[in-house]
Amino acid sequence: MTQLADNSVRKHLMTKNSDTYVTPLKGDKDMELWGITDSGKVRRQNQDVFKILYDEDKAIAVLVVCDGMGGANAGDVASALAVEAFMHHIGKYIENIGDQNDIAAKMSDAVHVANKAVYEKSMRENEYAGMGTTLCAAVSTTDGEVVVSVGDSRVYYITPDNITQITKDHSVVEDMIDRGDLTRAEAMRHPNRNLITRVVGTRRKETADVFFLNLSDGEHILLCSDGLSDVVMDNEILAELQRGGSVQENCEKLVELALARGAPDNVTAVLFRK
Repeated sequence: MTQLADNSVRKHLMTKNSDTYVTPLKGDKDMELWGITDSGKVRRQNQDVFKILYDEDKAIAVLVVCDGMGGANAGDVASALAVEAFMHHIGKYIENIGDQNDIAAKMSDAVHVANKAVYEKSMRENEYAGMGTTLCAAVSTTDGEVVVSVGDSRVYYITPDNITQITKDHSVVEDMIDRGDLTRAEAMRHPNRNLITRVVGTRRKETADVFFLNLSDGEHILLCSDGLSDVVMDNEILAELQRGGSVQENCEKLVELALARGAPDNVTAVLFRK
């Protein structure tokens, strides 16, 4: 049985000054998934979009998060369009999914499809000119996990004792860190810390970074927008998961922490526990 969930369906909760959407999914073998997105304390519109596709029979989970950019009339369009295009392409192969290399190729193709959809719409319609979106996604099967990323939305790999940022931010400050021009601490305060260098939809072709993982039982993958990672530190994410509880409780606590710190941007967290 295939289940599809996103931040427009399932249970809809209201919190002060924000819209919060949660998605509960649990199949056999105790695989757990949860997604939550919140507009934050400053932004009136939520341009983050997430979606989860889970095939219980095949024990396949597909998770994607996009953070749109391009102004009030375009960012949400870009992120929604990219998520739908990515998921539609991946969904065609769920019945005959292959090994990790095959999955990586299909996910890379799905990023190309999403990029084409956003780019062509921006070129056709003036009101959407220049729009784009980040995209990070993960696919988990019995063969392992594959992650793809464009932009500065992140994917973390979390064990009981450690947290590792799997993806690399495609941003101005990350490039400066690589060159030795900034320290990690300085980058967090840099005025250009939110400028990204690679985006889905702003040029004709875009390529995603690809990563391979093999999670053990009880380990996590967290997908999040920069609205979470900018205000909640990696060690705090790890500490929250170390407290135990369900993936629902973990996600809610992480978003609550971001909100308590002012949440200047939209906040999205999608958590998968194997």
